[in-house]
Order: sequence, then C-alpha cells, then structure tokens
Amino acid sequence: MSTPPPPPPEVPPWPYCAYGADPATDPLGCRGIRVHSHTACFAHLADADRNTYLASLVSGTDVDHRGTPFTAPLLGALLEALRDSANGHPTFGEARFDWATFHGDAWFPSVTFQGEARFDSVTFQSVAWFPSVTFHSEAWFESAIFQGGAGFERVTFHSVAVFELANFHSETWFKSATFQCDAMFRWATFQGDASFDLVTFQDCAWFLSVTFYSEAWFESVAFQSEASFRWATFQGDAQFEATFQNDAGFEQVIFEQPVSLGPLVCAGRVRLSGAVFSGPVNLSFATSRLECRRTRWSSTAELRLRYATVDFAHAVFEYPLTIAAESDLFALPDGRPVAERALANAPHAAVRMVSLRGVDAAHLVLADVDLSECLFAGTVHLDQLRLEGSCSFGEVPPGTHWRRWRPVRFTPRRTLAEEHHWRASQPTAARGWSVAVFGAGHVGPTQLAPVYRALRKSFEDSKNEPGAADFYYGEMEMRRHDRTGTTRAERGLLHGYWALSGYGLRASRALGWLAAAMLVTILLLMGLGLPQDSPKQQATGTVPPGGGRVTFEIEKDDPRAPTRNRFTGARFEKALNVTLNSVVFRSSGQDLTTAGTYIEMTSRFLEPALLALAVLAVRGRIKR
Repeated sequence: MSTPPPPPPEVPPWPYCAYGADPATDPLGCRGIRVHSHTACFAHLADADRNTYLASLVSGTDVDHRGTPFTAPLLGALLEALRDSANGHPTFGEARFDWATFHGDAWFPSVTFQGEARFDSVTFQSVAWFPSVTFHSEAWFESAIFQGGAGFERVTFHSVAVFELANFHSETWFKSATFQCDAMFRWATFQGDASFDLVTFQDCAWFLSVTFYSEAWFESVAFQSEASFRWATFQGDAQFEATFQNDAGFEQVIFEQPVSLGPLVCAGRVRLSGAVFSGPVNLSFATSRLECRRTRWSSTAELRLRYATVDFAHAVFEYPLTIAAESDLFALPDGRPVAERALANAPHAAVRMVSLRGVDAAHLVLADVDLSECLFAGTVHLDQLRLEGSCSFGEVPPGTHWRRWRPVRFTPRRTLAEEHHWRASQPTAARGWSVAVFGAGHVGPTQLAPVYRALRKSFEDSKNEPGAADFYYGEMEMRRHDRTGTTRAERGLLHGYWALSGYGLRASRALGWLAAAMLVTILLLMGLGLPQDSPKQQATGTVPPGGGRVTFEIEKDDPRAPTRNRFTGARFEKALNVTLNSVVFRSSGQDLTTAGTYIEMTSRFLEPALLALAVLAVRGRIKR
C-alpha cells in the first residue's frame, strides 16, 4: 500500500494584481504578484511600465512572478532582458514562478538559474522546453501541470530537483539530463510516453508512487546512488537499460503491460519485493542481490542473471517462469556489450538462489543456478521443479573429522542448506557444516525428509536416476535421525541399512562388508567348520558258518572337529571353496562339522544379500 501524497500547497497571501480580471473565466481576478511598487503583475503592466521594469533587469537578477499569466512573447521579453552579454544565455538569480500559467509555448533555451528556481503549481498549457538549462540551486516543480509536451534534454541539476505531484499530460523527455543531487518524482503522473534515456542520477532517485500510463523508457541510465520505484505503477510498456551503483528499489511496483527490465547493472540490490507483473516479463540483471519476496508474476517471465544472489521467498507465479544464469556479458540493442565496472570486485558471475520458501514450484525452471544456500522447506510442488544445465547443491564436509574419540568421515553427496544448518546446531556437530544465517529459521529431519523426497522425484521424473540417488540418501538420513516421526524399530533398521550399504547406494561399503564376511567365514571354517580328517568309509562283514552268503554293512564316521594344524594351505583352499559357493547360494558338497554346517548356512544367507546390495548400488549409479 502506497503512502498518501501530501496535500497540494495553498496559494500564499502575496499582493495580487488589481487588473485583468475576467468575470466569465476568472471571477477572483488575476493572481499574479504585483511588480515592485505597481498595482499590476508583469502581464498587466502598462507598456511603458513594463519596458521600464525590463530595462532595470540585468543578468543574474532575482525575479518574482508568482501567479502571473505568461504568453510566449512576454516570456521571450523577460529572457531577453536577462541575457548575459558574455555568453548570450539568459541568467536568473532567484526565480519565482509559483502558480504561474504559461498559455503558449514556454521556451527556456540554455537558461541558467543561479539561485533557487520555483515552478510549484505552475501550469504549462502548451509545450514546456528546458533544453540545456542549468539549475545551480534547488529546482522546484512540485504539483506542476504540463498539459503539452515537456522537454528537459541535457539539463543539469546541481542541487535538489523536485517533481513531486507533477502531472505530465503528454510526452516527456529527460534525455541526457544530469541530476547531481536528489531527484524527487514522488506521486508524479506521466500520462504520455516518458523517456529518461541517457540520464545520470548521481544521488538518490525517488520515483515512489509514480504512475506511468503510457510507455516508459530508462535506456542507458546511470543510477550512481540509491534508486527507488516503490509503489510505482507502469500501465504501459516499460524498458529499463540502466546501471545502478547502489540499490534499485521496485517494491510494490505494478507493471500492467509487457515489461523489459535490462540489461541492468546494479552494484547493490535490486528490490522487486511485492511488485506485480501483469504481462510478459523479460529481466536481464547483473546485480549483487535480487530480492523478489512476495512478487506476483501473472504471465510468462524470463530472468537472465549474472552475479546475483536471488531471494524468491513466497513469490507467486501462475505461468512458466525461468531463472537462468547468463555466462556471457549482456549486449545492448546495437550489439555492444554492457559494461560491468560496478561489479568489478565481485568474485564470479555465478547466480545463487537463497530461498524458495512458500513458492509453488510447479512452473519454475532453474538453469545453471547455484542452490547450495537455497532454503527449500515450505516449497509447494517441489517434485515438479525443473533443473536444467548445471545446478549445483551443497556438499558434505570433506576429509576426516574427530567426534569426541572416534573419527568420522561423511560420504560425498549433495546436500541441502537446511541439513547443514540442522547438523551444525547439534552438540556433537563436526566441523564443516554451515551455520544458519539470521532469518533462515529452524527445520529438522521431520521437515527435511519430504523435501529430499520431492527433489528425488523431480530427478527421477527427468530420467536422471544417478542424480536422484543423493536425494534418496538424504531422505533416508533424515528418517534415520528423525526421533519424532520414525519409530525406534524403524530407526534401528535404517541404521543397519545405512551401515551395510549406505541405503543401497554405496557399493564400496557393501563390497567391504562382503569381503569382511567372507574373511570371517573362511577363518571360522578353517578353525571350526572343516573336519580334522576326511571321513573314511568302513565295511563290516558277517560270515555265517558253512560259507553262506556274505552281507556288508558300511558306516561313515561323523566329521571330527579339528584339534591341530587348523590354518594350513589345504584347509584354506577348502574354506575358500565353501565360502565362494555360499555367496551364490550353492552348496560346496564339502564335508563339514556341525559348527561348519551352521557357518555355511549363515554365510549363504548374509553374503548373497551383501552382494545384491552392492549390485543395487552400482545399478543406481549407471541407470538411465
């Protein structure tokens, strides 16, 4: 909601002109201030008195013609009387034209105002031209009405320029103007096209609550200090190609037609928070920070950025919106590259997203954006987010870290900034996790698990199974550490799943456990499972008296547990044969002791499972 404008200034009680009243159009009479000792204003002086007054003027004289009605010949006579013989330019000291009315064209070519210039509540009924004018002191056009065209080309304002509440009914040009101090256009109205091409604002530029009913051009404009367009309304097309040395504020601005902002270079922040874009949008910004909190995009939009740190929290868009990092310099319409001297100290041109909280990401496309610091918790339809090009995420702390008495090494994977913040807040946190910045809020595993799940689905829907693996790992990590939404039994299973194979994603871990299990199996078989000697068959015969029929009964001794020479080469070969067969669910056929039988049964259950986990992990990394 915009701030209310101040009330229009009241007519000061100066001595009015006693002549020139027209009861039909001006029943109050002429409001022009009396000239010196006369009873009439400059417009209604007798010819002789006017000539005498003009003859008394020299270059640099103060003039006071408040409320005076001017015609083009009358203004020309005044300027001629103030012309400097040295340079041929009319020169005013202090100039007072408050409440004056210019009925014809008002031309002030190459005029110099050495003192304060007051045009408050003035009315220009035709064209008002101020070409190459120089204002050495304050220039006031507050509540001025420009009914014809208004031109301020190549004008130099050495002090404050005030156009608050000014009403421009027709075309307006500020081409190549220079504002060395504050430029105030608050609550101004531009009903015709407005051009600020090649303008330089060396101090603050205030366009708060300005309304542009037609096209507005800000091409090749240099804002060397803060610029604010807060609560402005652009009902026509808007074109911005500018350089901002400080912040650029477009908060609560309303763009009702297609808009193109940029190429725009800003060393500070570009603030678009609360702005409304009703038509298609094309933004090209090279800025250190872009704030789009609660910005509404009601049509398609494309943001091509350089250097920017982007805050998109709670933004609303109903149509496809693309945020892409631009690797090359922006180019002007004539093909020349845009100078980025204002960002010369920036480390690199990468684009970083810091918040998507509260955003409905169903129509959002991110291309080549750094998401390592982005806050995702609270994003709606995150599974429909499209990531193009090289979109990077955060990484776990590298190397080995000591947690109390034991070493800790984190599996390399992509992580979210909120997981960094949560882990850094834990009492036993290892070094390397990023601490939350002020305003980031606090989220835990309960909130982060669905975020990882949604991002995993986004990668899977784009047929990027290897890319989805890290987010599945993150989801399982959050479930394993969630003490409110996950039962103790489930957390125990997840701990085992994590320890054995990294949730089926770390083949090296599963193969390591498989190798360890096989080694233990071999050692157990050599020590307990293989018999001391291979059992031999024995035949027992009974010969009946008289040499009758002979019957042989063959028995096989039970394998005996070894008591000596357990770890020999031959026994190792046999144990290895049994172990390798157990990995693929096969029986070796080797005679075993009772303990060896149970060892083989256990290995035939565990080792194939570990092999399957390793195969699953490899498949997850190569599947397309």
